[in-house]
Amino acid sequence: MSGASGQPRSGDDQPTDHPAVPTPPPPAAEAPAPTEDGPDTDTAATGTPDSNTPGPKAARAEEPEDETPDTTGTTAPETETHETGADETGGDKAEADGAEADRAGGDKVEADGAKADRAGGDKAEADEAKTPEGVRDTAADTHATHRTLAHTEPPTGPAPGMAKGEPPRPPKEPGGGILMGRPFGVPVYVAPSWFLVAALITWVFGGQLDRVLPELGAARYLVSLFFAVAFYASVLVHELAHTVAAIRFKLPVRRIQLQFFGGVSEIEKEAETPGREFVLAFVGPLLSLVLAGLFYLAMKPVQPGTVPGVLLAGLMVSNLIVAAFNLLPGLPLDGGRMLRAVVWKITGKPMSGTVAAAWVGRALAVAVLVGLPLLNSSGGLGGGTGESGGMDTVTDALLAAILAAIIWTGAGNSLRMARLREHLPELRARTLTRRAVPVETDTPLSEALRRANAAGARALVVVDADGHPLSLVRESAIVGVPEHRRPWVPVSSLAQDLTDDMRVSAELSGEELLDALRAAPATEYLVVENTGEIYGVLSAADVERAFVKAMARPS
Repeated sequence: MSGASGQPRSGDDQPTDHPAVPTPPPPAAEAPAPTEDGPDTDTAATGTPDSNTPGPKAARAEEPEDETPDTTGTTAPETETHETGADETGGDKAEADGAEADRAGGDKVEADGAKADRAGGDKAEADEAKTPEGVRDTAADTHATHRTLAHTEPPTGPAPGMAKGEPPRPPKEPGGGILMGRPFGVPVYVAPSWFLVAALITWVFGGQLDRVLPELGAARYLVSLFFAVAFYASVLVHELAHTVAAIRFKLPVRRIQLQFFGGVSEIEKEAETPGREFVLAFVGPLLSLVLAGLFYLAMKPVQPGTVPGVLLAGLMVSNLIVAAFNLLPGLPLDGGRMLRAVVWKITGKPMSGTVAAAWVGRALAVAVLVGLPLLNSSGGLGGGTGESGGMDTVTDALLAAILAAIIWTGAGNSLRMARLREHLPELRARTLTRRAVPVETDTPLSEALRRANAAGARALVVVDADGHPLSLVRESAIVGVPEHRRPWVPVSSLAQDLTDDMRVSAELSGEELLDALRAAPATEYLVVENTGEIYGVLSAADVERAFVKAMARPS
């Protein structure tokens, strides 16, 4: 999980006036009118007109507080653009006028058209280069994760890429490996890395069985494979404990995944109180301790030197290790979440608890990196200096480095996710919405832009004869139309049809706003009041830029 890559805008945070849409420099030669008595096709100068200038009524919306990026490079669904010639709209007179304009403008018009195309292309390329990518999967990043054993902390969720100008888009199914079932309605996946660790456990445990039960021969590897599966079944029980507690507290659980260094329960929301956070973290190690006790009791009637005795002993010890390791007081382990809950309770600030537990987790990572090989080489963990002492030392060092890296990275990701939750409330649909002008379906693009500039609006909403919104004109599509073609291009050919999911309430903010955008990935959304009145248009790129800017501020 990478940090936000964007940088805050220098200067103050006042909104910047923008034209209704990015328009290329006007051509020197005046373009012919689409019809003899058609609408005026002259576009107004860019910028916001004087407040006293009368203009058509625009949907009321405040200018965004944060700087709004240009979305000319936004990937959007392709819409066919109608380009009808003057001979189709104006008859013989238009054809004659067009020929005269061609002779008068000549190469000048062509040059200006090419210039406009180049300007739009260069602008799109520049915007593509400037697009921040640090908010990919922001909704997935807000998941509280509970991990077993090493509590690995890779990016939560499948981390799908987010195209420029689009909101985070997790897939409908979380994925993450082979689906094994849905206990309590939560999908359980086995990651491909599990097969690697299962093979490693089978090989290592098989070597130990060869010393304890040499009469097994090659069958020892079947016993070792059974142990690997039974061990990860114990890990699944650990994760199910977190899941059941989360469901009890009405927290949605996205999935459970069994992977190389254990398992992870991806809980999509944070506990509301420190007490619930403590319980949510503690139930996992508690179930591992309970399993260790059950395996110990099952060992009593079993003869020690047999296959069942060795398996039960191994499962008892492994569950004790899982419980003890996860109780260490540092994020991203369960013990770190328990420490976070305690500090949260004392200070009243969840962020303070996260900072404390994360730094303890980083200290723990250093201790594991240095201490684990030393402890094992000294015999503290049962290691020795036998014939394979050199290989054991390298293996211990490698294992310690992997565990330390996982804990360190997980602690850092926990800090980042806490900052993300802290800044999410700053994303408010009402403050990020652009003012919009309603235009009818057959309105020429040039006329629509003239109205938008006159009203100081920065978005176009296509409406029917009764004023009901039908579609939103895509800004990226406007830039692709040369100015000398705009009088013949109807706005409907550049618009994206509205769906119910693309209507966003002006009252939404934070995670609720992101959830609404994820429900229908698009580049623009219609923002409406609770009464159904059009408030304006929300650009996904505006939300992205505001989020990155908020994340760049110190906590």
